[in-house]
Amino acid sequence: MSVRRSVLIRVVCLLSCSFFGFAAAAHQTQSLNGKWSLSNSNGSVSLPAQVPGCVHSALRQQGRIQDPYFRFNDLSYRWIAYDNWTYTTVFTASAQLRAKQKVLLVFDGVDSVASIWLNGISIGTTDNMFRRYDFSVKDLLLEKDNVLKVSLMSPVVYAAEQRNAHSAYRVPPECPPDVQKGECHVNFIRKEQCSFSWDWGPSFPTMGLWKEVRLEGFDVLQLVQVSSVPLHDHSVSQWRVQVELLVDAIQTTSCQIAVSLPELDAEQTFQTQFLSGRTKNTFILPLNTSVQVKRWWPNGHGEQPSYRMTLRGFQDGVSLLNTDSRVYFRTVELIQEPIAGSPGLSFYFRINGKPVFLKGSNWIPAHSFQDQVTPAVLKNLLQSARDAHMNALRVWGGGVYEQDSFYSICDELGIMVWQDFMFACAMYPTEDAFIQTVREEVVQQVQRLKSHPSVVVWSGNNENEAALAKDWFNIPSSQRPVYTKDYVTLYVNNIRQIVQHEDPSRPFLVSSPTNGLESEREGWLAADPYDPHYGDTHFYSYVLDCWDWRTFPRTRFASEYGFQSWPSFSTLQPVSIADDWSYNSDFASHRQHHQDGNQQMLLQAALHFKLPNASEPVERFTHTLYMTQVMQAQCVKAQTEFYRRSRSEVVGGRGRTMGALYWQLNDVWQAPSWSSVEFGGKWKMLHYFAQDFFADVLPVGFEENNALLIYAVSDLSHDLKLRTVVTVFSWADLDPVCTLTSDLVLVPGGSAVPILKQPVSSLLAGCGRCTRPTCLLTFHLEDSSRVQQGPRNHHFLCSPKDAQGLQRPNITAKVQEEKTGFSVTLHSASLAPFVWLDVGNIPGRFSSNGFLMVSKNTTVTFKPWRPTSVAELSQALSITSLRDVY
Repeated sequence: MSVRRSVLIRVVCLLSCSFFGFAAAAHQTQSLNGKWSLSNSNGSVSLPAQVPGCVHSALRQQGRIQDPYFRFNDLSYRWIAYDNWTYTTVFTASAQLRAKQKVLLVFDGVDSVASIWLNGISIGTTDNMFRRYDFSVKDLLLEKDNVLKVSLMSPVVYAAEQRNAHSAYRVPPECPPDVQKGECHVNFIRKEQCSFSWDWGPSFPTMGLWKEVRLEGFDVLQLVQVSSVPLHDHSVSQWRVQVELLVDAIQTTSCQIAVSLPELDAEQTFQTQFLSGRTKNTFILPLNTSVQVKRWWPNGHGEQPSYRMTLRGFQDGVSLLNTDSRVYFRTVELIQEPIAGSPGLSFYFRINGKPVFLKGSNWIPAHSFQDQVTPAVLKNLLQSARDAHMNALRVWGGGVYEQDSFYSICDELGIMVWQDFMFACAMYPTEDAFIQTVREEVVQQVQRLKSHPSVVVWSGNNENEAALAKDWFNIPSSQRPVYTKDYVTLYVNNIRQIVQHEDPSRPFLVSSPTNGLESEREGWLAADPYDPHYGDTHFYSYVLDCWDWRTFPRTRFASEYGFQSWPSFSTLQPVSIADDWSYNSDFASHRQHHQDGNQQMLLQAALHFKLPNASEPVERFTHTLYMTQVMQAQCVKAQTEFYRRSRSEVVGGRGRTMGALYWQLNDVWQAPSWSSVEFGGKWKMLHYFAQDFFADVLPVGFEENNALLIYAVSDLSHDLKLRTVVTVFSWADLDPVCTLTSDLVLVPGGSAVPILKQPVSSLLAGCGRCTRPTCLLTFHLEDSSRVQQGPRNHHFLCSPKDAQGLQRPNITAKVQEEKTGFSVTLHSASLAPFVWLDVGNIPGRFSSNGFLMVSKNTTVTFKPWRPTSVAELSQALSITSLRDVY
């Protein structure tokens, strides 16, 4: 196969619809959600339980356990996951439902291994958290007092039994590292992989009915799933919408299907047959070539319009199907083609024909207990991503396929989704039963999600190509062919094959990181999946100086990178006590699930900052939390800006970077992690920095060979003429020392262009009294009308720990109520770096935070997420700057 090939994906449209869209006139639905009873294996625990829900949540709601996140409760409550549990409900089946020709008992999500009994009769089993299950139960239903039991097996015990049954060879890793305090053999069970622990999360192997349960009755047929994928024929500039109906029919049924897009004057009626049983029928609705559809665009590149689609089904004038949904039009291509003057291949996404730099982060589960993840929680986190100018999130492969509302919100906000399948950092078995449940999982998830325009790429797993290629698990060379065969069997011969059959409209990558087409050429396992000349890369280094951009790989696409920090004191307080408020406490050690993570943060911070040295323990602790956030924000800023300025350059055969997705957006609990948003939604300093370093127009400054270079980066579609204005400040003074203005330079849309290069020595010489230790720089971009474009940026000429003249700023604040929130006006006596405003447990968001204050007065706004007052905010407000912590 020639490498001179681009992976062209002919478009995707979106039909936003329920997983169980339906509408037959004779259709009957009875929800079995609500209050069930729950008991453990020996009956010693019995209590009411809410469905959807899980065992941990039920125990918490009934007061049987404390907050599982409190202190060391993740260890105290390990017994829950080692027991077996049974959910029971008693219900009356309506006469209308029982009269139907077919009645299905439907479970949208069972976590995970269960035996299901109705009125004393075994009706089936489940073994996969990510699948929908349904069972035909018409002949078992009674008029009343129907008893439904779901007996759940301990996932920890089940995983161990599956591993023991796999005696031919080991499937690593056997267990997580000790620091994670987790459970073993998670790769042998199809459930949320991180529920057995991860390096940022606790071990809470959940059990329960985590999605809806209901009865579905019908006489002729029911619509199980509807999806639409508009396809674009570039040769004639014509759209056609491919509509797929997954239908369950009592018997072979002739039907008329009318599909309509009223706003686009498109309608067609199809005569079809639905065969007996569950089948999928496909219909193509062409649009007139004269129709100009409004396309869906990622955040920052346009709007996210949609169209209403109606679908009606009739038999002899009787309505059988009736559903409406929203359709979005957009194309997506993953371009992997030669780059002039460089070895390797490009790797970038083209949306609606436009190359788009993916700016964003990685998404992990928002809670250990999925029943606690409400649409409001998702909206807050996803809005935070959009408000930081993100246009993409990677749904990481060790969590869950997110709920429908997650993808619908991404559609509305213009956030592209890189969707992993749920396999991470492990080898997996390939027995027939395992492969079969995975195949059904993949089919269902692709059918559910492919109508969403936000989903732009499927990826088979997280880091498993790298794990095998780089021998993470010490596999003897003589055994490597066995694991290679398993890898290709699972991800290529099964998952890839299914995805390309079910959804040829999007690109598919076998892994992340991967060399893409080069990995394929090498038999799906590249010798070096981290090769920066191909595909995407993951890169972490906690020892190298994060301020030195030369330590970062000049990659085609950075899909993971980052640094840890601790969350705010107010986030930790509810799950800790005073004895825990020390960086060296048992609690601080317990909460850190990354080996040597707490020490790594301090060592990285100490490269450029003085570490907090307050004598009062709690003050030192809070200052240390602050310092880890300063370090993280500055490190990720430096790395992200390096990737953004590398989009137009090839240096030494490397570059043309077209994506920066740092690890990670959100937290699963209150603990140190790589996140930029704390558990509960509070922004860390990093997320405030992301508002700037992901801006559509951005100035980036760095040094090379003792020269200052400033690039103008633009994600806009149109060209700009820009200059940079550099202002030199003394650490000891708020008055600028001098200002330098460059010439105007043409900055084409979608490019990164150098607009200033000057030796630091000559720049300082022109300022008279400045040296590296005594001065620092700020800079911004202006157009020809002197209008500032993008945010102001800064560049330190020395490490802040070596800065001469930095004073305590003694910042004071005045809080005032405004129409849309509150204003906070700050007054400073001197220049203040990393000014951090905190209002404790009052939820909300500042317009700016963690900033460099170079003026006597600065005003920011605060938007609370609950009612508050000037008095409460003033009382809660604390202000910290760098000089205040030592």
